[in-house]
Amino acid sequence: MNEPVQRARRAGGGVRSGPAVETSAARTSVVKGSAVKGSAAKPPAAKPPAARAAAAKTRATPPRTNDPERTMADILEVATREFSEKGLAGARIDVIADAMRTSKRMIYYYFGSKEGLYVAVLEEAYRRMREIEAGLHLEDLPPEDALRRLVAFTVDYQHAHPEFIRLVMTENIHRGEYLARSKLIQKLNVPAIEGLRSVLERGQKAGVFRAGIDPVDLHASISALSVFNVANKHTFSLIFRRDLDAPAALVARRENIVEMVVRFCRR
Repeated sequence: MNEPVQRARRAGGGVRSGPAVETSAARTSVVKGSAVKGSAAKPPAAKPPAARAAAAKTRATPPRTNDPERTMADILEVATREFSEKGLAGARIDVIADAMRTSKRMIYYYFGSKEGLYVAVLEEAYRRMREIEAGLHLEDLPPEDALRRLVAFTVDYQHAHPEFIRLVMTENIHRGEYLARSKLIQKLNVPAIEGLRSVLERGQKAGVFRAGIDPVDLHASISALSVFNVANKHTFSLIFRRDLDAPAALVARRENIVEMVVRFCRR
């Protein structure tokens, strides 16, 4: 029984009828969903449809978080797929926006333009590879073992990330026009050359590697050998009837590339 009714009865007075007090019969009728004719008590007024819709939306919609770095990273991930599959000319910002469930305006807010987003995708592709490469800890290994690990990593990474190769091929079609606009790309790749230079110098001091090897030239050779299997696998497999993606073929090719590079460097 509701508290105001109890207080009124203890005081010996009657209970005034009105919209603020529900009778037990009225409550029963409301619960059962039936209308009681002539009853002075009325069920509570239902919320307007707009209010109900707003309340439902509040319960269903998770709280929004303001995390620009996460948003940019998510945009770059989707844009990487779009640009690597369709190139700069074929990629569409509205497709990226739809996949992100955001607006083109938001993408332009972060990256300025379609070309700006494309350059950011290229930078992120190189940054990710160099970041993983830096975690190989080549300095902790003997020179030849370090070189073997570096070459094997490069082969495996290129095979696992064909989108990186397609992006680089697209940019070469544009003759490096957009990558030239990047203020980060050279800084991102300097550690790769310096790491390889350190391995060569340690090997030369240990009498393992011959002198006169240019680290940039060696880096180009490692990249060329690693990229070929991915960039040309469809045409090569068709012409020579070989499955370059077969597990045994992948292992054999990687071992061959590692051995070629090491023998090229040995004294």
